Amino acid sequence: MRLPMLDGDPLSVYLTDHHAGSTFGMELARRTRDENQGTDYGDFLARLATEIEEDRDSLEAIMRRLEVSADPVKVALAWTGEKIGRLKPNGTLVGYSPVSRLLELEALVAGVTGKLALWRALKELAPRDGRLDEAQLDRLAERAQRQLTALRIQQRRAARAALAGS
Repeated sequence: MRLPMLDGDPLSVYLTDHHAGSTFGMELARRTRDENQGTDYGDFLARLATEIEEDRDSLEAIMRRLEVSADPVKVALAWTGEKIGRLKPNGTLVGYSPVSRLLELEALVAGVTGKLALWRALKELAPRDGRLDEAQLDRLAERAQRQLTALRIQQRRAARAALAGS
């Protein structure tokens, strides 16, 4: 296995950066799911968090096939960054607010947009690298597109709820 931190291989760097991003996204999706249990957003966010975890597993399997190791430093930084992001002011003294939900949905939109770009970029490489499964990448891209469409609907809904009094 190549260690990305010691390897200037562009594919390794690209994959480990996306893997770190998937760590951030997975932690954010879990937190957003947990904060919204029992709300109108709860079921959607529970499904989304599960799918994001599955997508991260798919990325890890692809990385293994390509003999690229996860970068533990990047993963730790992403994990820590997500935890630090929880400390931002959200318009309430303590607890979760409608603005928190809105910002988290927007961050998830950004993350899923990046994930979709990853699957599409790997699809470009697939004809020259037999370790990449074009059909799998198509399925992953289609799922990311569905996630993105649904997230944008939820984000607009959250914006109306959070900003109505502005």
